[in-house]
Amino acid sequence: MTAKADTSPKPTLNPPVFYTSGVILLLLVLYASVFQSHAQVVFAEVQSWIITNVSWFYILAVAIILGTVVFLGMSRYGDIKLGPDHSTPDYSSTTWFAMLFSAGMGIGLMFFGVAEPVMHFLNPPLGDGSTVEAAREAMKITFFHWGLHAWAIYAIVAMILAYFSYRHGLPLTLRSALYPLIGDRIYGPIGHAVDIFAIIGTVLGVATSLGFGVAQINTGLNALFGVPITTTVQIILIIATTALATISVVTGLDKGVRRLSELNLALAVLLLLMVIVLGPTVLILQTFVQNTGGYLTEIISRTLNLYAYQPTDWIGGWTLFYWGWWLAWSPFVGLFIARISRGRTIREFVMGVLLVPAAFTLLWMTVFGNTAIHMILTEGLTDLGAAIDKDTSLALFAFLQHFPFSGVISLVAIVMVVVFFVTSADSGAMVVDMLASGGSASTPVWQRVFWASSMGLVAIALLLADGLKALQTATIASALPFTIALLCSMRGLLKALKLDATKRGLRYQSISPSTSSSPGGWQRRLRTLAMFPRRAHVLRFIAETAKPACVSVVEEWRKQGYACDVEDAGDGSVRLRVGSPEHPEFIYEVRPHPYAMPSFVMGDTQDEERKYFRAEVHLREGGQDHDIMGWSREEVIGDILDQYERHMHFLHLVS
Repeated sequence: MTAKADTSPKPTLNPPVFYTSGVILLLLVLYASVFQSHAQVVFAEVQSWIITNVSWFYILAVAIILGTVVFLGMSRYGDIKLGPDHSTPDYSSTTWFAMLFSAGMGIGLMFFGVAEPVMHFLNPPLGDGSTVEAAREAMKITFFHWGLHAWAIYAIVAMILAYFSYRHGLPLTLRSALYPLIGDRIYGPIGHAVDIFAIIGTVLGVATSLGFGVAQINTGLNALFGVPITTTVQIILIIATTALATISVVTGLDKGVRRLSELNLALAVLLLLMVIVLGPTVLILQTFVQNTGGYLTEIISRTLNLYAYQPTDWIGGWTLFYWGWWLAWSPFVGLFIARISRGRTIREFVMGVLLVPAAFTLLWMTVFGNTAIHMILTEGLTDLGAAIDKDTSLALFAFLQHFPFSGVISLVAIVMVVVFFVTSADSGAMVVDMLASGGSASTPVWQRVFWASSMGLVAIALLLADGLKALQTATIASALPFTIALLCSMRGLLKALKLDATKRGLRYQSISPSTSSSPGGWQRRLRTLAMFPRRAHVLRFIAETAKPACVSVVEEWRKQGYACDVEDAGDGSVRLRVGSPEHPEFIYEVRPHPYAMPSFVMGDTQDEERKYFRAEVHLREGGQDHDIMGWSREEVIGDILDQYERHMHFLHLVS
């Protein structure tokens, strides 16, 4: 499938999406604030209905998502790039991992790293709590909730968006995920509605996280500096966090978000090492290996376990809650991951998004969870379990108080929580700004400031009115319609990848022209292979040979009724276009491409900075690593026709 990109000029603001989402957000916040009791009842009833009647659908959908992501990473589609064939990653692997970790679930690890394992240990879904078996089961459940399934949900949304945006020229907004279903109608009311839905979900999700998260920051400041736990303090914390997020999002992705994400990762590793060194080091290493083995051994049975034979409310309060929350957050996190993943192959993308963050997450849960359980079960610190059971926001700091240098470690933890919140807010504001601007990454500063500030204001309003719980429930309930659309989009992605792979299979046949009957024959071809042209030589070849060849083909095609043209594409390149509304456009472009001189070159190689250039062919799918420098005009014409013949053969196969 090849999408027909919207070529009309795009404004920096998409009015239907921007204003409609703003009004709906205002009405939702007013409803949750003014009629908070009614809102909580309504949203709770919706969530209860979902848990009772369609829990099987959530469980099955997440299982299909994980299986699809693993399949795509291992299949022949894994070599396809999220972008043109010649594209390269925008960020180094370390920076990429840091941004994945910070936007994906960094703050969740700070909040639940100690709390969740201890809560499962004290109150397991089946059996008695506070036992060795309960400890083993608690870590398996925690791994299950925070492992591959969560990252698979983020990965599939990000993959769909990045593939259709960077490879097929669609806008980098959630509407593009529906292109396989509705085609060019994504540019109309349906597309606007999808982006509005994504904006509302993102703003409410980040706002509710800000509202709940400041409770943890306030708790840490109270434990460390005696700062009172009050609504006023929490409002001040929201304002400060939002101000930092605004500064970060204004400075842009490559400066603010990237640097904060790298700082996050460094602080996370530092805190992790502190707990490993000062805690039961050998036990942590042993349990990590055993926890991983138990998780992988039981992953299929746990994935499909609905406790149907042993009915319990536990699954609704935990597993389904998490699945709904990950699905509700996936438009935000998925779009952010797509934004930073251009140029990576699908296999590299799956390995990076699915395995690396999940492995770090599971290590984190082992270090903090198993150490806390060890304190309660073996060292007899039952007061720690009681404190966590009473107030989960206190869990991390109550845990750190039992370590040497607890003040220093707690201070690092507070800084981490603040920075994690800033990165969640600034990446959320960046995503919402893109959604409200038709996918444009270059928007006025006021728009980015508006969305960053809006999240803080919404969080404050809901905190004052005690409406956070209602909107959190609504956000999770909204995951149901999105899940249905996501499964359909996955089917469209698989279909598009199949067509892409078919076209790639036709692409590389003979890439050298026959020279037996051309003037100069094989001698001219040998001279071409032996030379390493400068830029000026390649530009002259494009102007004097490649462009006239394209013009000749276009003139002949026009006589046959084809709609085609030749244009200068910048930087000395020349581009030929031919197509019709009924068929995907064919593009043949010749670009000057620089390379470093190889070390094996004979002759004068004293200038190590010397570059040589190739006249490389680019098709619609991107660069082909196909050099035509030195070819004759007739040979270039022959190559154009060969490539077009493959294009037509592809259309014949998939029609």
